[in-house]
Amino acid sequence: MSPRPAFGYPDPFAGGARRRPTGRQAVPGTAPFRDRHAAGRRAAADRLARADRSRTFPPLPPHTAGDTFATTWWGRAWLDALETTALDPARLARGRAYARDGHVDTVNITPGRILATIRGSRPRPYSAEIRLRPLPDEEWDTLLETVAAEPAQLAALLAKKLPETLADGTVPLLPGTGELAPRCSCPDHGRPCKHAAALCCHVARLLDADPFVLLLMRGRGERELLDELTRRSAVHTARETYPNRGNHKARQADAPQGAADPLVVRRSRPAALSPADEVRPETSGPAHPTASAPGRTPHRTPPESPAPAAPEAAATPVPHQGPPQAPASQSAHTRRGVLARDALAARPRPPLPPPPPLPDGPGNTPALPDGTGLPFDPAALEFLATDTAARAHARLAALGQPGAHRRKDPDPAAALTPWQDALRLAATAHPTAGLTSATRALFRDLAAATGRTTEDVARSVAAWRQGGHEGLALLEAPWDPPAGDFDRARSALLAAGHPPLRPEHNRLTDPGRRHQLRFGHDGLWYPYESDPGAEVWWPTGPADPDPLTALRDLLTR
Repeated sequence: MSPRPAFGYPDPFAGGARRRPTGRQAVPGTAPFRDRHAAGRRAAADRLARADRSRTFPPLPPHTAGDTFATTWWGRAWLDALETTALDPARLARGRAYARDGHVDTVNITPGRILATIRGSRPRPYSAEIRLRPLPDEEWDTLLETVAAEPAQLAALLAKKLPETLADGTVPLLPGTGELAPRCSCPDHGRPCKHAAALCCHVARLLDADPFVLLLMRGRGERELLDELTRRSAVHTARETYPNRGNHKARQADAPQGAADPLVVRRSRPAALSPADEVRPETSGPAHPTASAPGRTPHRTPPESPAPAAPEAAATPVPHQGPPQAPASQSAHTRRGVLARDALAARPRPPLPPPPPLPDGPGNTPALPDGTGLPFDPAALEFLATDTAARAHARLAALGQPGAHRRKDPDPAAALTPWQDALRLAATAHPTAGLTSATRALFRDLAAATGRTTEDVARSVAAWRQGGHEGLALLEAPWDPPAGDFDRARSALLAAGHPPLRPEHNRLTDPGRRHQLRFGHDGLWYPYESDPGAEVWWPTGPADPDPLTALRDLLTR
């Protein structure tokens, strides 16, 4: 048995020579290594292409130029495609008013699809959509060849302008009559409705600023278009510079024997290589490195008439000539890349810019459209986003104060359990004690998710409204306060004329009137009450450091 080292793995050299690994190993320079890295490059290119084919635009400010939403010819052509197929001019007028007043929220554009939320007369916005046929690959190939062959059109696109000659070509770049297909989640079945019409007017403003938005609707992103146009433009330039480059084989057949092809790019001779170091046909030494490469013509110097050599020079043996060494002045020129120690060396870096000023408030969360068929409630998602923004704003405000690094986490909700955080969210969403249909539904869902009763959930939410984490702790478990404030409170209540209260742990109970005061760890008194004949105590009213005030508020209810 082979010995085992201290790490518990068998020694690969203990039993003799090490076996060579079988199978296709991803060793640098092998086919599996190249295939794996090529697949990684293709995956990265696919991710970039997908990101390039989706653009999101924030809401634009209200339009102040009346009903003139487009000033360019392609923006007006976009609006003409909508207006020529509209069945109701009144809906178009209301759509223009919505777009002019800034009712269109964030717009997302992908190939063949424009999606946005439109704020209408209801509290929850509608989801409007416009469909446009993407161009197939054959039409894109024709369009790109047309642009690459005309430098003026390429220059116009780079300047964010759409050439009219390009739109009037064989490829239908601009939408035609009836090609725009609007949809909306509103109950209006007009074609288009006012929300889809507002989205079209809003997109006309986006097209005025960037015609690549239209090209994205037709199926290609700006980055991939510019890369493809650059490649095709280089091909056209090479064809114009070398018009006969395609007749390379015919030119080689017509050329005399041994003539050099002027279009073949040869490697230039190093500066330190002299003519005497070149390989000549009659030299019996080692061949030039390029001579052994298959399919490549050796780089040789034409033979010259031999000169009479001196006798001593002929008798002197020629030493072996190694590869030519470049001088020190040329090594910095020919060196490629940067040494790792230079790239990783410590160097002074500029300071980070100061953080932006903290806004006065967390801001309002945009309303989401109705989620038909979605696995979540849009209203609940809006509430969670609002709560997260408020917590982030409170944390940033606390961290910006002096001595914040010595304090605990400024976000108390970060240390809560899921049950406690659910109660906090429920109490925040419904700050009043009134029971509505939405509140009852929320309590039923919490009870089903936590295995509790609906009454327990309602009492816990009321305790959280009353005192937060401390109020919930007083509801769930009693504690024994030390002598002092608790005993003095009993004497103060008797002196004020109240009947004697029965003490038990941290609680003072009036069994006749079904009232109770609970003393918290924070020194506050929390009032409770119960229905006659029941031993279920409910948090009632705010907590107060004075037991007389807390009981007075309870008696005046």
